[in-house]
Formats: sequence, structure tokens, C-alpha cells
Amino acid sequence: MIWTRCRGGEGLRTALACMLLSYACVVQSEPEPLKWLKRIQFASQKLSYSGTVVYQQGDRTETSRITHLVDGHEEIEKIEFMDGMPREILRTNDLIRCYLPESRSIRLERRSDQRSFPAILPKNLEKLAENYEIALGESRRIAGFNCREVILKPKDDLRYGYRICGDLHTAMLLRARTVDSRGATVEQFTFAQLRVGSVERDQTRTSFSAHGWSIEDSLLTPANFAEAGWSMPSALPGFAKVLEVRRRFHDSPGVGQVVYSDGIAAVSVFLEPLQNRREPVRTGLTSIGASNLYTRHVANHLVTVVGEMPPGSVARMAETVRYSQTR
Repeated sequence: MIWTRCRGGEGLRTALACMLLSYACVVQSEPEPLKWLKRIQFASQKLSYSGTVVYQQGDRTETSRITHLVDGHEEIEKIEFMDGMPREILRTNDLIRCYLPESRSIRLERRSDQRSFPAILPKNLEKLAENYEIALGESRRIAGFNCREVILKPKDDLRYGYRICGDLHTAMLLRARTVDSRGATVEQFTFAQLRVGSVERDQTRTSFSAHGWSIEDSLLTPANFAEAGWSMPSALPGFAKVLEVRRRFHDSPGVGQVVYSDGIAAVSVFLEPLQNRREPVRTGLTSIGASNLYTRHVANHLVTVVGEMPPGSVARMAETVRYSQTR
């Protein structure tokens, strides 16, 4: 691995120089915006860092502290939520542990295709050009760092646009804005403080003792809902299916989930049986930041489409979900 080979007496600065030099040989013929995206993608996933992140959506703000450690083939991430009820998320590679002190429980999940700030970019960046116009934006200063912006403008009205800004030295993503068709900010993640490198393993351990807490394991099993009679004929243009599973908690009947992605935006279709459900069901459209939810009843199931996309897109997809009785 290039990062390991470049470690030496000059520490982080030498390692970063070697990393960027290795990329120069690969991306010389690529457009400048794509080169910059690749540097941002690599930095957010392969560097160790810690910092404070501010999330903004309308008048709502939330603050969290993130610690990210890369040690060989192991990637560990800890997110501490600083506002509201105390809670933490610890991720080791694809295994996610959610620590919920209010209920004295630990919820286990396996990561699917969805990504979180600052590692929001997919591995296959070239496919983004199929649905987005990619261009370099202005130079800015964020959290004491000089950074360069990349603009992802959608080629249709089915998805939002993005403006992301990476540090000129390390290429770490400092800010990610989701914007609508008018350029207005829908939601925004920003590092208010960031330190790259110098992360110890002890910093990634939970601050809760968790002794005697219950463990809720979300069991994921592969599924084929077409064989069960479900059809989703109108996956939005540019979105490909990346996951099809059934999620189960304890003795619950389970909830089906099909995930589609265009590389940066993701949309999930949830199929939940209504039998034995006691809570009232709200159908129609609900918006939470850049995420929109559209819910309807189909064949004694609750069909919910959730996506980081405009309201019309999730509604369009939800209305095409059908069920036909299998023989």
C-alpha cells in the first residue's frame, strides 16, 4: 500500500506527497475536476483524522465529533452526537454499532451502499459524469483551511446538485452542500475544526460502559422480491440496484429493502407487512433535510420510498411499486 511504503521520518507531510505523486501517473489524461474528486475521495476514506462537524438544514443545526482511524486493512470510525440525547456510532469496516444509553441498548447494523460525511463519494467516480456535469468552482477558506470547490450539477430534475470543497493540501473534504434546482442549500455538512493524522486507537472506543446493555442485531438476508410478486418497474433513470435484502429484528416478520444509487445519491424502497402493526401509519410525503419519504399502502404492506432527492422523484418511484399474487 502506498501509504505504508511512504511512512518515514517526515511523517504525514512525506506520506501525503507520495500519495499525490502516485496519483499523478494515473490521472494525467483525466479532466481536472475528476482528478480533484479522486483526491478528495481518497483522502476522506484513507486518511486518519478527527474533527467537529456541523450539520445545517434550514434553522436546524446539529453538532457531532468524528474520529476516523485507518490501520492497515482496518477502518474504524466513531461519531459522537453533541446535541440532544447522548448517543454514539462506532463502525469497524462494514459493521456498525449504535450505542443508545436512553434504552441501554446497542443496535448492530451492516453498512450497505449509503455513505456519510466526509466519505460521500463512490469508488467509481467516472459514472458520475453520466448524470452530473462536473466542474471546478471557487477557492474558499473553511475552518482555517484553503480549499477548492467541485460542482456537481444534475443533468435532469430527478436529483439534487452538490458543491463539495476539499483542502488544497490534504484534499480532505471540508464541506458538502446539497442544493436544489435554484441553487438554494437543502442541507450542509461542514468541518468547524479538523485535525488530519495523529489518531490513536483509544480515541475510537465508546465512552459508554455498556455493561448489561441489550444487543439488537439487524439480521440481513438476501432477497428476491420479484419472485414474491413485487415489481418496481420505474427505477429512476441513472439509478442502478445495489442491494436487495430482508431485515429482521428478533421475531419480527422483517422488512424488505431494495437500494438504488446513481453513485452519490441513494434511494431505498422498504416493504413492511402491516399485520400486527399497532402504530398509526402516515401516508404521503414527508421531508427531512435532503431526504424525502413517500409512503403508500400496497397489498397489506406499507411501501416507503426514502431518498436524497427531490420530492417528485420519490413520489414517482413509490407510485410504480406493484404487487401481483404469485401462484
